[in-house]
Amino acid sequence: MMRLIFSAVISLGLTGAAFAANLDAAAVNDAARPAKQPATDKISASVVKLQIMLDRAQFSPGEIDGKFGENAQKALKAFAEQNGIASDKTIAPELWDRLSAASEGPAIVDYRIADADVKGPFLKELPGKLEDMKSLKALSYTSPLEGLAEKFHMSGDLLRTLNPGKSFDKAGETIAVANVAAPRELPPVARLEIDKKNQTLKAFDSAGRLLAFYPASIGSPDRPTPSGTLKVTSTNEKPTYHYNPDYKFSSVKSKKPFDVQPGPNNPVGSYWIGLSAQGYGIHGTAEPDRVSKSASHGCVRLTNWDVRTLGDHVKRGTPAVFLNAPTESSSRQRGKPAGRRASN
Repeated sequence: MMRLIFSAVISLGLTGAAFAANLDAAAVNDAARPAKQPATDKISASVVKLQIMLDRAQFSPGEIDGKFGENAQKALKAFAEQNGIASDKTIAPELWDRLSAASEGPAIVDYRIADADVKGPFLKELPGKLEDMKSLKALSYTSPLEGLAEKFHMSGDLLRTLNPGKSFDKAGETIAVANVAAPRELPPVARLEIDKKNQTLKAFDSAGRLLAFYPASIGSPDRPTPSGTLKVTSTNEKPTYHYNPDYKFSSVKSKKPFDVQPGPNNPVGSYWIGLSAQGYGIHGTAEPDRVSKSASHGCVRLTNWDVRTLGDHVKRGTPAVFLNAPTESSSRQRGKPAGRRASN
């Protein structure tokens, strides 16, 4: 739930240059399909381009970090299945070509840092404990770098790697960013499928066509998500987090309820989609790099940008089907909706 502060990484000397040498906009824009499976722990130009193309196609790789990790692999597999293309350890030429055809413009573009990007206010430090957040007026970004990275769906490491020597807190500075800034439009979403085992969320239209795919953190053994079918009850682009002592979080000592004010580093991120079961929803996160890699407190956690896109295209009453096993389909899932309130 808590996000490591970018400045801490810088203080350790782990700048972007340490992760990938000679990576720039031209290298990414000119990158060809990798002939073999890319590394999962190293930034490469071809994977940066692949992740950007997947993001544009509505098959989210989560945070664009240039590494062929599990979220990028999940998104690629879902795109392959949707397009009837065989998918194995290598990226098939037809798959790369199909993604390229669906993607317009260069993968990396120049962006001039605006006054709003550096204006703040920024948090000097994000508290490590939930209780310490309740006195803050807003759960803002901790730095312009963090805000810019999220704006372009990128990791801070990748943003630094593409911009060696650049200052991210100076309005007017031109930096290289992922070309994903335009709002992502979807047809009306008729149904959501939330796969607990595979840690994914899929959005379908009324004809059953897959519209969008997202990696997700979905519950935990001690705080599982519901089963069956719930319904969307609300959306909120600036959610306040409400802590209830009944949650009995081991890290919280308070016996009284308290609120944590809105902001991108709020425990439920910067967007909330309420579901028809008391305390459950689909929401954002302060740690986009941990999506589908860590447990949640029972809710469905996406990146802030993915949940916002989804929230803009669902309406009240949209069914959200929770799949307990990979063989299940929505036709086998039935449930009765209940009440609502915010958890994480």
